[in-house]
Amino acid sequence: MARRRDRIRRAELLLLLVLMTYLLAAYLVLPAVWKHYEHQKGLAELPMVTRTAAGIPGDPMNIGLIGDAKDVICAMHEAGWYPADPITLRSSIAIVGSVLLDRPYKDAPVSNLFYLGRHEDLAFEKPVGSSADRRNHVRYWKVLDSGEEKRPVWLGAATLDRSVGISHYTGAVTHHIAADLDTERALLAGDLETSGMVTAKYQVTGVGPTLAGRNGGGDPYFTDGEIWVLRLVEACNKHDGAVEQIASPAATEFKDQVWRSVVEAIGK
Repeated sequence: MARRRDRIRRAELLLLLVLMTYLLAAYLVLPAVWKHYEHQKGLAELPMVTRTAAGIPGDPMNIGLIGDAKDVICAMHEAGWYPADPITLRSSIAIVGSVLLDRPYKDAPVSNLFYLGRHEDLAFEKPVGSSADRRNHVRYWKVLDSGEEKRPVWLGAATLDRSVGISHYTGAVTHHIAADLDTERALLAGDLETSGMVTAKYQVTGVGPTLAGRNGGGDPYFTDGEIWVLRLVEACNKHDGAVEQIASPAATEFKDQVWRSVVEAIGK
């Protein structure tokens, strides 16, 4: 009987040790290994999630740009994205008409999100379909006046609006986003690259690997948690050569491979 109690106690201690090791690895060791800002050190202490006006966590950052405001505006224009109209009574009526009557509004306004105490500095969109209920869109904030390249650094949150509906949190009318944020990031980055507006790209850590995130409207999302930073051309001079892809640390590349396998395995 005493031996049995000893075996049970040893099994309990072993289980506790395994659990503690898992928690330590999952929440402390691995995130510390995966975090990397070697290519843009000034981003290391910044939050990576936007907020709604009510303070609810919003869309996570997933794209970055290097260049001044003119570089950003020119690049987005060349990539086929339209600047969003400001929110006014007229634009609000126009977007309602676009959705209800299924008519185009390629530069419809986007709702404000907040980061570092202010709403977005710039917002752009790319229509999907015939009305403003479905669209690709991105909000940008200038976060550094001078980064590693001695040029301004912008962070952006790119998402796909898939429909208009009711916020799960507030009951307000809002756009619902598609869950796959990495696909939207790839679309935007691809548009900028193929238009000759990018000379180099690299990754920095964003919100981190997330399988069951929720944005400010309560919509689910998933992401590998990386931010792709794109070094824009200067003065709108198109880049004809290949885009230089600057490597991430080996641990991050391994994490990305594991992430892709997990997403495929669970059918995300």
